[in-house]
Amino acid sequence: MPMKKEIHMTGRDLAGMVQLRPQDMGKYIIIPGTPDRLEALVKRIQAPLKNFSFMEHTMYTGEYEGIKITAMNGGMFAANTAMTTEIVCSVQAENLIRLGSCGALKEDIKVGDLILATGSIRGEGVTPYYVDDKFQTLPDATLTSALEKAAEKLGIKLHKGTVWSTDALLRETRELVEEKVEAGAIAVDMVSSALLTIAQTYNVKAASILAVSDNVMTGEMGFTNPAYYIAQTTMINLALEAVKILEGKHEGSSSFLAEPVKE
Repeated sequence: MPMKKEIHMTGRDLAGMVQLRPQDMGKYIIIPGTPDRLEALVKRIQAPLKNFSFMEHTMYTGEYEGIKITAMNGGMFAANTAMTTEIVCSVQAENLIRLGSCGALKEDIKVGDLILATGSIRGEGVTPYYVDDKFQTLPDATLTSALEKAAEKLGIKLHKGTVWSTDALLRETRELVEEKVEAGAIAVDMVSSALLTIAQTYNVKAASILAVSDNVMTGEMGFTNPAYYIAQTTMINLALEAVKILEGKHEGSSSFLAEPVKE
């Protein structure tokens, strides 16, 4: 018996299951990976209302300084990030800002530093189902520039560059890591390429900012380092400031224009 539908389940199907409509979301959707990071973000939002709770993912919408924004923990891995990204993109999301974590691929990048993705090397198993090898995964220039300007205003140091995404956290071997470094990667995560690629296929603006949790080159593990936890708060501040800049609520931002992203 042939399959009756072209695709068994779509992002729109999932959005229907959780009863999410375009008018339910803010213009800006800030997407931390973990529930605890989401909780910290929601505390900064005025009058947050829960849109839905689906599996381990929860979405809230409220206001920040008069700007309607949505917060959702999008997932720690490419597969569940693909589902949440599909849900919001299928109901006309406009701007996605990922708040994640990563391992540094340069010795001079420290635990607690922030990485702003300017491109992605796809190494996870999701995106081959969406695009071919020739597709170039990139963040939106306007969102990325706003994050840069927000960092400058807040005095936050950013490392900018390409991020390699992988599913195999425990198979980041010397040979593979050196190959990705040679290709230009300065950090490795498990999510950015899936979120950015899917957003691009929907023509939805997206950017990714990452807190460094460990250094792959030196072997430093910083998952319990206070600097890493401070960086997670810094990321929230950075994303909210970028939203203000984009909405013209930042002093001197009325002439804000996107500039080419430089690695």
